[in-house]
Amino acid sequence: MTTHTEHRQIAVLGAGFGGIGLAIKLREAGFDDLVLLERADELGGTWQANTYPGCACDVPSQLYSYSFAPNPNWSRTYGRQREILDYLRSVAERHDVVRHLRLNTELLDARWDDTASRWRIETSRGPLTADYFISAAGIFAEAKYPAIPGLESFEGTTFHSLHWRHDHDLTGERVAVIGTGASAVQFIPEIQPKVRSLTVFQRSAPWIVPRLDRPTLGLERLLLRQFPLARRAVRGTWYTLIESFGLVGFVDNRFRYPYELLGRWQLRRQISDPELRERVTPDYVIGCKRAIFSDAYLPALDRDNVEVVTDGIAEIRPRSILTRAGAEIEVDTIIHGTGFEPIPTAFDRITGRDGISIAQLYHQQPGTYLGTAVAGFPNFFCTLGPFGAAGNQSAIYMIESQLAYIVDALVTLRARGARRVEVRAAAQDAFVDEMRRRSDDTVWLTGGCQSYYTTPEGGNAGLYPSWSFEYRRRTRRFDIDAYEVA
Repeated sequence: MTTHTEHRQIAVLGAGFGGIGLAIKLREAGFDDLVLLERADELGGTWQANTYPGCACDVPSQLYSYSFAPNPNWSRTYGRQREILDYLRSVAERHDVVRHLRLNTELLDARWDDTASRWRIETSRGPLTADYFISAAGIFAEAKYPAIPGLESFEGTTFHSLHWRHDHDLTGERVAVIGTGASAVQFIPEIQPKVRSLTVFQRSAPWIVPRLDRPTLGLERLLLRQFPLARRAVRGTWYTLIESFGLVGFVDNRFRYPYELLGRWQLRRQISDPELRERVTPDYVIGCKRAIFSDAYLPALDRDNVEVVTDGIAEIRPRSILTRAGAEIEVDTIIHGTGFEPIPTAFDRITGRDGISIAQLYHQQPGTYLGTAVAGFPNFFCTLGPFGAAGNQSAIYMIESQLAYIVDALVTLRARGARRVEVRAAAQDAFVDEMRRRSDDTVWLTGGCQSYYTTPEGGNAGLYPSWSFEYRRRTRRFDIDAYEVA
């Protein structure tokens, strides 16, 4: 008895901003035979997964949204998790993307079949094949845990911010937070008032600059609803302000002084204790790692029930944490604010023409062509691949550039009657070499810090080292000459 395997023209992995936007643009171009594979029980990507207290975007909502689906009704300058998730749901429903969704469907394996010129995909809900496979898997989807001796011996409660224990009441507890990245900066002010004591273990101090978040006024929302030109003006203003961080990132780090002055002013006005202020003052150039917008984090540290520890952790014991300086701190709950693994787990399961996975390639040397195609992976595209993300711009702007490029590629291939496309290795190598050369003098590599912006060897891990509007120009049209097409 022959079992029929489902076949689709296009399979998309992930139903966050990238996957939903891609489905919309594909349908607009006439591609309706597609499926979105999502391992979670609802769409939303990182905004479905991260539900910790205070979870919000650090890019203003008027910019952190699709240009083709503006929302004049954001309740605040910076969208919070629930409102962003509601926005994504409404966009997906309005554009009839929901019928393409396959939730609770985890990718188990995806392999290129060179003989049949198609992808063979195994999922937790059965197999399928596809002519084209596109990854829109996000980079903030896998929790990263620190390698600390004794962590498994801890007898209290422990969890990562990505897997927040909403059933666990922190009231009156002695809580330790490991890490001071963007997530920790958001949830620390939320939990500080309710805990008995809060010990923050800081490896390196983040640069904190004013957020200036506020509720939007009814009149503002009315004007944005009635006047599209006003919406575009607000979006353009925020785009320009955020893009200006590129002056520090990849033009000349002498531009850092105004931004660092702003950060130091924030420290001076929000931290009253000189010793604490010195402890939480960064020792690297702003922009070397992600600067964080917050008006609540520093005041939360300057409270009587909070201690910032910079000695490092030597060992975790059943009911305490031992610092490298020999201090033993008793705790009831440990919360990991230690960020995310830079390579999605799914990339271990996507194998190309030569039997090598995407993850293996990225571990050897991060590289794609324009952040969207990978040599050795025919009929495969991706969003926010290495050198397709920006350190100085909204991820949505970069994603929209990639959506236009990928859809134009498929439209071009359809017009030619082509069945197979693969970026030339020489074109990818030339692009990666260019990215490396242009990264040499960036603040990410010379600013005196280590972050997920860099590889363990000190190279650029995948940020586009130039202006986002230049990237958009490069991805405006599918450059078929860089590809083998058959």
